[in-house]
Amino acid sequence: MRIGELAAAVGVTPRTVRHYHHLGLLPEPERRPNGYRDYTLRHAVVLARIRRLTELGLGLAEVRDVLADDAGRELVEVLGELDEDLARQETAIRERRARLRVLMEDARCGRLPAEGPVSPELAALLGKFGSAPQSPMAAMDREVFALLETTTTPEVRAEMLAGLESMMAVPGAVERAHEVYALLDALADAELDDPRVTEAADLLAGLIPPDMVPPDIDDGGGSSSSAAGAGSFLRAFYADFAPAQAEAIRRTLRKLSRQLREDRR
Repeated sequence: MRIGELAAAVGVTPRTVRHYHHLGLLPEPERRPNGYRDYTLRHAVVLARIRRLTELGLGLAEVRDVLADDAGRELVEVLGELDEDLARQETAIRERRARLRVLMEDARCGRLPAEGPVSPELAALLGKFGSAPQSPMAAMDREVFALLETTTTPEVRAEMLAGLESMMAVPGAVERAHEVYALLDALADAELDDPRVTEAADLLAGLIPPDMVPPDIDDGGGSSSSAAGAGSFLRAFYADFAPAQAEAIRRTLRKLSRQLREDRR
């Protein structure tokens, strides 16, 4: 058989056959004097097996392991692992579809947050927190929470949500948060020595639980490993604010960090 005939017989393309040759999955026959390769029934059998295994979901590296074990013991092991992996994927798909149905219902009812899909836990907290009308700082705050939930570890996410829950449990927290947002919004065109910078920092520090802030945080270029790891994020974070706004937040973080260190002594 020529390569085209072999490919057609098994239901693949000649390009696929050449790819399997390149990977060493399918033995490549010697060329005949006329320059063509002459494939045998054995090549068709191996090629058909490769196709069946890949259709089951095995990767080509796993297919190579199966083909290397003529007794078939490796096949049983690999198929068992594949079955477990498919079960995990099915569970994940069910969970994602359930979450998608909730998001679709939220979108239909106008409850989908402006920052996009977030976890049900964060969505519930943001819903309790409310929104400060026409506040750019409030909108940015919600976007940062959505970013942190997406990019941090499950442990950090859990700590963040617990901190927000703790903050929300304090009577008057929502009203004070809206007051802070209004004050920070007003600092958009202010100078660094504006007295409202200190006022905003004090008000914000009284709102945020100290344990939500790393104890060694600084300007964003910290000397310790944890501070250094947060440095690039903080520099990008501050860059989105006007100078007076960034200074108010910087003072807030320093104050909370200092307070946390003192509480731990």
